[in-house]
Amino acid sequence: MRQHVNPLSSLHQQPRQLPPTRQLFADYQRPLHLDIGSARGRFLLAMAPRHPEWNFLGVEIRRGLVDAAEQDRRRLDLANLRFLFCNANVSLEDWLADLPAGRLQRVTIQFPDPWFKRKHQKRRVLQPPLLAAIAAALAPGAELFLQSDVAEVIEPMVALTEASGAFERPADDPRPWRPTNPLPVSTERELQVIGREGRPASRANGDGRIMG
Repeated sequence: MRQHVNPLSSLHQQPRQLPPTRQLFADYQRPLHLDIGSARGRFLLAMAPRHPEWNFLGVEIRRGLVDAAEQDRRRLDLANLRFLFCNANVSLEDWLADLPAGRLQRVTIQFPDPWFKRKHQKRRVLQPPLLAAIAAALAPGAELFLQSDVAEVIEPMVALTEASGAFERPADDPRPWRPTNPLPVSTERELQVIGREGRPASRANGDGRIMG
């Protein structure tokens, strides 16, 4: 079962000052992959050793999952990976604004907490201000990858992204959804949904345009 956390609670509305990349990574000038809602972290724990030429940062609102992921990271001695506890819609915007130009090369949001009801849409992870901050920080042509097994989640995320004018789906990206994951590693949720439950996942890629 997935434990939901209310991101609008007073606890999670307190901004956290996140450390800059030069404090997170020894070789901080590598391209950066940001995974928003990294959960237990197994996706990035598998990605980081496969791609030592990249840095990977997972942010997650559930502190216990962050602590467990960080413990695994230290045990595996992965210097190109970090996990941070924060509410992405409260603490990420300023951090993204301070990133050096061209550093952020990929952002992934995969199987976020669904919050089905319309009255709960402000609890969903991809809100307009955060999307604008991502768009401004991503290098031109860099990648935003979204996936979910819940139509009520993925469809508004893609609609918001397309309406922003900051992203465009690659011409060869299948419509309406990609049938396969372009990344070499699946998340825990993806393995559960597709492997054990046999349900489809909906996926979309967006490339960042040059921001004028």
